[in-house]
Amino acid sequence: MVGLKIVDDLLNKSFYKLGLVVGKYPGYFLIVPILLTFLGMTGYQRMKNNIDPEYLFSPLNGEGKFERAIVESYFKVNYSSRFSVSRITRAGRFGRVILTTKDGDKNMLRTAVWDEVRLLDEYIQNMTVHFDDTYFTYKDICAKWMDECFFNDILNLHYIMDDVEQKKINLTFPLMFNPVTWDAHAFPVFFGGTQVSEDGLIISVPSVQLVYFANSDFKRNDKLGSAWEDAFLDLIETLQDKENRFKYIRIARFSSRTLDHELEKNTKSVMPYFSSSFGIMAVFSVVTCMMFDWVRSKPWLGLLGNVSAAMATLCAFGLCMYAGVDFIGINLAAPFLMIGIGIDDTFVMLAAWRRTSIKTPVPERMAQMLSEAAVSITITSVTDFFSFWIGIFSPFPSVTIFCIYSGAATVLLFIWHLTFFAACVAISGYCEQKNLHSIFCFKVLPVSKSQDKCFLYRWFCSGGVDPKDADNPDDNKEHGMMIFFRDYFAPIINNGCVKVLIILIFGVYLLGAGYGITQIEEGLERRKVAKNDSYAIEFFDREDDYYREFPYRVQVIIAGEYDYSDPDVQHQVENLTQTFENTSYISNTLYTESWLRSFLQYAQRNEDYLNISISNKKDFIKALKELWLAPSSAFSLDVKFDDAGEDIIAMRFLIQAVNISGTEHEKEMVRALRKICKESTLNCTVFHPYFVFFDQFELVRPLSIQNIIIGASIMMLVSFIFIPNILCSFWVALSIISIEAGVVGYMALWGINLDSISMINLIMCIGFSVDYTAHICYAYMSSKAKTPDEKVKESLYALGLPIFQGSISTILGMIALLLANNYIFSVFFKMVFLVVFCGAMHGLFLLPVLLSLFGPGSCSRPEIEDDMKLSSIEKSLPHPYCIPHPQFTLNGSTLGGAKGGNLATIERYSKKPYKSFPEVDKDLGLGTSEENSSESSIQSHKKQVEGAFDDAALEKRYRDAWRRNSEHGVTAFNRSRSPPQVLDIFGHEAESEYYKYKQSKDGASDGTRGRMYDSPARSRYETAHRRYSPPEARYASAPNGAYRGNNAHLFRSNSYHNVHPKFYRESKFP
Repeated sequence: MVGLKIVDDLLNKSFYKLGLVVGKYPGYFLIVPILLTFLGMTGYQRMKNNIDPEYLFSPLNGEGKFERAIVESYFKVNYSSRFSVSRITRAGRFGRVILTTKDGDKNMLRTAVWDEVRLLDEYIQNMTVHFDDTYFTYKDICAKWMDECFFNDILNLHYIMDDVEQKKINLTFPLMFNPVTWDAHAFPVFFGGTQVSEDGLIISVPSVQLVYFANSDFKRNDKLGSAWEDAFLDLIETLQDKENRFKYIRIARFSSRTLDHELEKNTKSVMPYFSSSFGIMAVFSVVTCMMFDWVRSKPWLGLLGNVSAAMATLCAFGLCMYAGVDFIGINLAAPFLMIGIGIDDTFVMLAAWRRTSIKTPVPERMAQMLSEAAVSITITSVTDFFSFWIGIFSPFPSVTIFCIYSGAATVLLFIWHLTFFAACVAISGYCEQKNLHSIFCFKVLPVSKSQDKCFLYRWFCSGGVDPKDADNPDDNKEHGMMIFFRDYFAPIINNGCVKVLIILIFGVYLLGAGYGITQIEEGLERRKVAKNDSYAIEFFDREDDYYREFPYRVQVIIAGEYDYSDPDVQHQVENLTQTFENTSYISNTLYTESWLRSFLQYAQRNEDYLNISISNKKDFIKALKELWLAPSSAFSLDVKFDDAGEDIIAMRFLIQAVNISGTEHEKEMVRALRKICKESTLNCTVFHPYFVFFDQFELVRPLSIQNIIIGASIMMLVSFIFIPNILCSFWVALSIISIEAGVVGYMALWGINLDSISMINLIMCIGFSVDYTAHICYAYMSSKAKTPDEKVKESLYALGLPIFQGSISTILGMIALLLANNYIFSVFFKMVFLVVFCGAMHGLFLLPVLLSLFGPGSCSRPEIEDDMKLSSIEKSLPHPYCIPHPQFTLNGSTLGGAKGGNLATIERYSKKPYKSFPEVDKDLGLGTSEENSSESSIQSHKKQVEGAFDDAALEKRYRDAWRRNSEHGVTAFNRSRSPPQVLDIFGHEAESEYYKYKQSKDGASDGTRGRMYDSPARSRYETAHRRYSPPEARYASAPNGAYRGNNAHLFRSNSYHNVHPKFYRESKFP
């Protein structure tokens, strides 16, 4: 523990020295950060904006990407001549529309409706696009199968649509041959929400979708396809929203670039709110930093705290761009967070500044301020940096990039606040020293000297102190909110009933958080990447409503040189196929495309007719190539031969996912399919292009738990290093766990999923959860107060206002993110609000209660203040038996050469008028009290001390002055000299009279003095609860009035005589 205390001492000393330097040379620390900021901002010319959703929101090492690599190594997609939509491995370039009816009849199978569907197709097919001096249409860039563009063959139903509408022809689900064109229509691909009779006949179709794929084999084609997509989206918007061309159909559109566009729109949507957010935080900071003392008021420092955070963020972003780190839209949330963190440090530093004396030179005040605020702002910065450092190692690039930018900004923010902002405080301190107005910088009068001024001057101009009377209470009023937290808020928290209520509320809070954790859902749905008012939202809603029955065409790849002519291998493949089909996530045999199954059935049916043999590998391969893998057959895309064409090195078959809705269902489906592959004896893999995104569903929960555990452990270690107290560190650790549990639980109840976006916030919240709790714990541990309740008072006095200001300003700054109207930034606001609110409630309510009940010193009995005061004072007394006391009404008697009523000497040493005893009506800490109860005596004594001595230094000056005036200086402790004469309050030699009395009482005949202190002292309880009485009562107990003797005319003094409690045991004193 001593070793850890070194860290605290080292920080305090280092920051103390830094404060001295900044206070002496503020100009250098002001100019250099400004120049470095502009230098760092030159990095913006190297900005590389990344808006690829697959790269940002899918894990780098996810299984889906590994599976795609396997598929593409054997079955590369050929968009130019061999394109099959069921066998794609990447999204490519495409346009997709989902059509529904505008009227109340939810059936697309009507001639009028179908005519508009075909008209829409014509618009899309004939649309002319201009790109790079080239004009082209869809037919010029379309993906092709055997030199023919991919075509939505469902449109050929117009040949029979009149008969279908009149019920002359029934459409059979799921497959049907068109009696006119002989097309095989796979209705589940195009129809959505189809109502089917028990006989398999289609009753109604509420939705139809059309898909258009562009060639993206080469970079040039990919660029043309991207330009065509943009034109496609603009065309649909024009036809539907601007020109209203269609009477019966409503169109929802989507393309492969939609998510890219939405991420870009997210970035642009939040940028207009930077100025308003900065303005809100600046106004709040300025207002809360103001006081009615217009010299001590710090409005400009509140604003400059925001400026310092903004400068650090701009410089950090520029340095990251110089380092080649991609920039993403989510990074725009970081400036709001950095300003919140910076303002928190600003308020902590200003609170420390207010606790310094205005009479102290500015460099010394700066040193005191930084040394006092050192641990608090260092804990804030270190914990925030480590939380972002943890996120850098995330497999999600979006998390990594955000944490790199935010971590760099956190480091520079710490440095900028210790240099730039500290220099601003020093300059403000010099203005304060010259008694300049805090806003307009002209010299003003203090309140004590502005009474003859008009009320406007007193309200808006007066402030500071008079150098000739720097201690004038009118000019040294404390900050009202700091007084509120100490004198009003803290007593409420220290109330026993309130403590019980707070703990009960905390229990309810934990129950709610636990319930929320059980309700949390996982996964980032695609619709949440788009803005809330985006056209993509309508598309995703239509897709969820109508196309979740048959959503994914899953590819199963078997890699390796297997002999497929071997019945055992055939049996293994068939068992694998049936295992997939028997799961609840895969449809039946009707929807499976397996070349091996269909080829074996074909060969078995036509073995005699065609005279073929497939019993050995050579014959099997020959028959397969000749009869089943013709170039016009889609099955030819599912078999991969070696270079010699003699062995099959990979094969593929397709299965149909069925009734998959929601991210949880998708995660379970992928997990079940991959489990089947792992348990199979064959080397098989499942794949769908969306599996790359589904991997986040598998990783986000374990990664979040791992990050929270690692982050919380690091935060606990950091807090223990900076707050070297086991109990304090334990309560900080408990607060971290409680805050994280609250954030996770209540974010679920607030509609936030556990995904890569919320994981960023959880990582960030680990650092934020320490800030306020660490501030309070460190202040509590550093407090010099003797009782837990007093420690709580001091802690809240020092940091209650900064915590309140920091939490409110952070929340106000993040409100702008709600106006961006998208899921990503709304998650940032909600989770930052949760962590800041929970952290502030823990810091202001729960932690003070826990520390006062179970913190350091809570179990030890507090020292009695009377004993403490007497113990410190007795060192200045000449003898233990009788304590001399200055008297002001002793009929002209002299104590140590000073007249009782003459205060000139005492005032000269105390340097301020001293309150006489009649003004307080009680003893000032040396006399006895007339109260019969110990409790009232102690309370009276406290009031006397507060009224007589302003502080410990003044008390010491008074004692020293009295000792010098009464000739009891340092020489009084020299045992070689006889002690000076000591008189009691009646002018007697109290020492000799008391010895005579004791000898006669104890029967001592040898003339020796009976020493009361030779006997054991009273018990602690007896000492604490002793009763005091006036001197007359004590002296009256002596035989024959030994003490009063012939001095009965003496009257009782206003001051009472005090005898130390340890010398009471054998006496009859009450």
